[in-house]
Amino acid sequence: MSRHWAARLALAGGAAALVVLLAFAGVRSLALAALGLAGLAVAAAGAWWALAHRGPVRALGVLLAVAAPVVVVVLYATADLLWVVVVSFALWTLAVTSGRTALRADLGPLATPERPAPRATRPFLIMNPRSGGGKVGKFRLADRAREMGAEVVVLDPARPQDVAELARRAVQKGADLLGVAGGDGTQAAVAAVAARHDVPFMVISAGTRNHFAMDLGLDRDDPSACLNALTEGVELRVDLGVVNDRVFVNNASFGAYAAVVESPAYRDDKVRTILQMLPDLLTHLSGPRLTVRAGSVTMDGPQAVLVSNNPYAMSDPAGLGRRDRLDSGVLGVIGVSVDNAAQAALLLRGRNAPGLDVIKAKEVVVEADPPVVQVGIDGEAVTLPAPVSCRIRPGALRVRVPLHRPGVVRAAPPMNWRRVRQLALRVGRAAAGQ
Repeated sequence: MSRHWAARLALAGGAAALVVLLAFAGVRSLALAALGLAGLAVAAAGAWWALAHRGPVRALGVLLAVAAPVVVVVLYATADLLWVVVVSFALWTLAVTSGRTALRADLGPLATPERPAPRATRPFLIMNPRSGGGKVGKFRLADRAREMGAEVVVLDPARPQDVAELARRAVQKGADLLGVAGGDGTQAAVAAVAARHDVPFMVISAGTRNHFAMDLGLDRDDPSACLNALTEGVELRVDLGVVNDRVFVNNASFGAYAAVVESPAYRDDKVRTILQMLPDLLTHLSGPRLTVRAGSVTMDGPQAVLVSNNPYAMSDPAGLGRRDRLDSGVLGVIGVSVDNAAQAALLLRGRNAPGLDVIKAKEVVVEADPPVVQVGIDGEAVTLPAPVSCRIRPGALRVRVPLHRPGVVRAAPPMNWRRVRQLALRVGRAAAGQ
């Protein structure tokens, strides 16, 4: 479907959603919308109380978070209007999806420029057999890589090994490509060595989430497809993030999340640890008080801060899961400051919420009142001396990827109904010969 017809479908879907509401609900349509928004706000406020308090207040918060949506649905059903809401919501979803599809081309070029890459003569790969629930063994990655001429080291789960040191020794012995089948933390450690020695780096999507692999357009369902970069590969130049002197490929987090992950009890009982620690962290009774300076912006006392290697697309329905580019040369910064239930409810406004800061910067400094601060770097908990400096290294890493790969599915752009209308009208003018 062309973008012009997608725009037309968006307008038709939006109009149909309104027609269904007005035709079958009449003046009650305004009450339906208000009731739905109120239910979402109460649920968000309840979630805040459940996370930021203990005892009876937490119980009340859980009750509100669960009961508010249920009450809204029951009221819709009692008024015999539930089907109207469902149909109207489905049509509105179709309209927004089609509109964003029509707007994708307005975002400009997507892919990082590819360069021809000679075949590596001495590739060296490190594989973690425990990553991703055992994907290295399930997909026979070590055997397949050796058949393609790579030297492979499979880590011993019973004996911790320094993957960065393994990579450095391999380069000293003449390795002309470094690769990792493992989690993003291991990827970052070896990527730092590859960047330092200007050696191509290969990502094998054998981790659990594989965020870096996803944004490179690699196949996350079949990590063995990543090995095709050994025989038919192209090269990308991507950025690296650095927190103090440590490289990250995805993000560094500060505040509540980092403090929880740093807790020794987190690995044994994640849910209980989160519920025990969050109330004091969110209300500033424990944990560091942060001050974040990013360019001309200063955030005072945010509960959570995420600094990413290139900005995340905030319009992505899946959340902070996707970056359209890895070579923009800037960090993404997201800060959350919520002090009460009302502010928690306002977070439903997304990017425009008063408690949410979303900016870009080349350098970010995170200050804290204690001398050290907990940081989650690509999912791994570390403690660093404050202040912590984050910066971007543009084009620091040469990444070898397969010539043929699924490709990056870019996040949907923000909705712009005026632009959608302009695109839809072009079809009509073309048909009229104008």
